[in-house]
Amino acid sequence: MIVDRQPAFRTSNIAVNLKFQEEARFQYQWKEKNAERYACSKYFIIKEMLYIFEFMKWITREKAVIDRIACPWLISRFIDDNPEFIFVPAGEVMKVSRELSAIPFDVEGAELNHYYENGEERVTFDAVMKKYNLSDPALMELAKIVRAADAHEAIAVPESAGLKSIAQGFRLISKNDHENMEKQFHVYDALYAYCKHKLESRRK
Repeated sequence: MIVDRQPAFRTSNIAVNLKFQEEARFQYQWKEKNAERYACSKYFIIKEMLYIFEFMKWITREKAVIDRIACPWLISRFIDDNPEFIFVPAGEVMKVSRELSAIPFDVEGAELNHYYENGEERVTFDAVMKKYNLSDPALMELAKIVRAADAHEAIAVPESAGLKSIAQGFRLISKNDHENMEKQFHVYDALYAYCKHKLESRRK
């Protein structure tokens, strides 16, 4: 089995949100209660947690098109300052995730996957936003586009057909998932800016 793994790209203006990283929170709370035993301050505990999560791994199915590119963009820009993304065959994701202590997404059996809410299908992009409490209105607008382009059943939006076509094209011209991811991140940066502008225009 060939595991396609490379560090993702460092980005600016990232909101690193350890509050919603369950593992970090539990470890922090336990060590905070036992700070005297550890003879260390909260400052050093937090530094340790930041070090641990500086090297978080995320794993999904190979041959990504829409959701499995949109999610790494979301994670890189708003959740994880220095993520590593790993792409493997669908049947290997959960096994390799356990071996590498990686967070699986957009695969059967993973917490971060498609789900239904009020009878409507939500995609993994929605699941990541929900898990990490991302409520930026522009991201919520972008989620509608990703959902309509990726879900089997979704309310169509004008931009979704274009995103679907572009995503399929990038997959065809990319050598691997990481090259595809690098190319498409610019698309999501542009779509996010478009969504922000769209909302700002409505307020005027």
